[in-house]
Amino acid sequence: MKIELAQAKHIKYAQTISVCIDNSAKVRGTGIARRTPEYIATKIENGNAVIALEGDTFAGFCYIEVWGHGKFVAHSGLIVAPEYRGKGLAKKIKGEVFNLSLKKYPEAKVFGITTGMAVMKINYELGYKPVHFSELTDDPDFWKGCQTCKNYDVLTRTERQMCLCTGMLYDPNKKNKPKKLNLTVAEKIKKLKEAILLKNKKA
Repeated sequence: MKIELAQAKHIKYAQTISVCIDNSAKVRGTGIARRTPEYIATKIENGNAVIALEGDTFAGFCYIEVWGHGKFVAHSGLIVAPEYRGKGLAKKIKGEVFNLSLKKYPEAKVFGITTGMAVMKINYELGYKPVHFSELTDDPDFWKGCQTCKNYDVLTRTERQMCLCTGMLYDPNKKNKPKKLNLTVAEKIKKLKEAILLKNKKA
């Protein structure tokens, strides 16, 4: 397995990556913003993506997005092909793209929003901390990216104060020590939030 900085030669995998992300959203039944092959290709061309390959077979991917004129960066599109899941590959890819972020944008705060417990756990161990959405970028283009998520109405109904996703932030100036996430507590909080927001959605 090889995890490396994605380059022009890897653009041929953009369609596969896009389909993989869409299929994952359907299987999980959670909100994941769509990424078109063209959009993924631009991230590869800009040197802001990491790809995992086993020989010539696609295994995983993740990319960096820059927001707020370089004050924030986010890791998006983290995906592992079904046949490679459950082997710790997502954590390795996330670690590589995290290091790439710190190298290219050393002063930027790194953030993400996710509904996935596995991603939350990885982020927490890297030094992220859960935060209110108000601590994340206010760049409108970032939030426009949520429009293709099936839970977008929850985000707009709460005036972008909260959603089913959890906001997480890594501040390079504070350098939070990596910790282990208490999955039991995190799962309970997630289920409580879903119950409240989805109940209000149906009301």
